[in-house]
Amino acid sequence: MIYSDIAIAAFCISIMVDLFVFKNSLLTRLAFWFSYMIILPFQLLTNWWLTHNRSDGKAIVMYDPDSIIGIRIASAPIEDLLFGFALVLSVMGMWEFWGRRGFQRNK
Repeated sequence: MIYSDIAIAAFCISIMVDLFVFKNSLLTRLAFWFSYMIILPFQLLTNWWLTHNRSDGKAIVMYDPDSIIGIRIASAPIEDLLFGFALVLSVMGMWEFWGRRGFQRNK
């Protein structure tokens, strides 16, 4: 399994979990999209910093060209945006799900 496959799978799974397991439907809420628009520039900035070529011609994070689609945004593969979206949606979904269920720590 290559990075593209993992990122696409994480993206799809996070959407399915939000809609059908947690039943949060965060994707249908304007508040989620506003939150994501706040997060996205920082994700792009971090991706750029990690993946752009330094003066020595190397980046902190380098991807095997055979493991990615090849489309880059802010110097990072598009897969990073998909994977980042999946992480954000999953964490926000768990927060919402556990908050609704009254999640409590063991005392």
